[in-house]
Amino acid sequence: MSEIKKIPVILDGDPGHDDAIAWVFAKANPAFDIKAVTSVAGNQTLAKTTYNAMRICTLLGIDVPIAKGRELPLLSPLITAGNFHGESGLDGPAIPEPCMQLSELSSVDLMAKVLRESEKPVTIIATGPQTNVAALLLTHPELKSKIGRISIMGGGLRNGNWTPAAEFNILEDPEAAQIVFTSGIPLTMCGLDVTEKAIVYPEDEKRIREIGNQVSGIVADWLDFFFKHHAELGWNGSPLHDPCAVAVLMKPEIFTTQEMYVEIDIEGNYTRGATVADWHRSSGNLNNVTAVLGIDREKFVELLVEVCKAYEGRKVEIA
Repeated sequence: MSEIKKIPVILDGDPGHDDAIAWVFAKANPAFDIKAVTSVAGNQTLAKTTYNAMRICTLLGIDVPIAKGRELPLLSPLITAGNFHGESGLDGPAIPEPCMQLSELSSVDLMAKVLRESEKPVTIIATGPQTNVAALLLTHPELKSKIGRISIMGGGLRNGNWTPAAEFNILEDPEAAQIVFTSGIPLTMCGLDVTEKAIVYPEDEKRIREIGNQVSGIVADWLDFFFKHHAELGWNGSPLHDPCAVAVLMKPEIFTTQEMYVEIDIEGNYTRGATVADWHRSSGNLNNVTAVLGIDREKFVELLVEVCKAYEGRKVEIA
């Protein structure tokens, strides 16, 4: 049996329920060699997302350095999404207290250290605003060649969710997104075009709960929390946004993609933060994004069930 070739990975996010579930996918994937975790302000303040990152890593057994990211977007005031994720940013089930200390390095310094020391190109999976990744590129342009790919959840090529035109993660820090999108680094974009099709329904949640391990039970509880909020918006299930940025690397065959040119609107009164797609190649610009547009929902749910089963036998104390 051939040895799995592991991909070095940095997880960057603002957890967040769907960030947490994205990291459930990432830790369960034997092809990922997670090297570091970095937090960013977004779904909640930096103090809260950092605390949540440490708790999630404790729950899942992600034993790597964790660094605190930037407290504010590059130029914009901070927006938080407590209406979606609650006061803590991860309201709902109890999860363990952190079992580790934060790295003394900043997020940028930790990312740079991982890149310098890696013999292989590193994949950055960024499921929050692009603030940390942009700061890394601004501070260490010499390390761009060490990044194999950036996979993000963010944007929407036809609509937004925080404004009519803009999705939350991009609207939070459009200038940072612009830096990432124009970096020349291979970029996979899981925007609302695909994530609003990655819907989990109550019958799927029941399957996950019936797996019976600690992590699957907590994932089911996180889904229940999301169901209640999305029901108020007219959904009969819940889209799982951030896990798509991980799942597309694990099982690309269950997604449909299109290479295209996408830019970020940083100036529009009504469209600031919009991801503007050149659908008809009218700009003459070279493609800069692998845009993920479609998903086999049933196979995505099967993958979610599979990764939850991977935590069989893992149990940590919860106060």
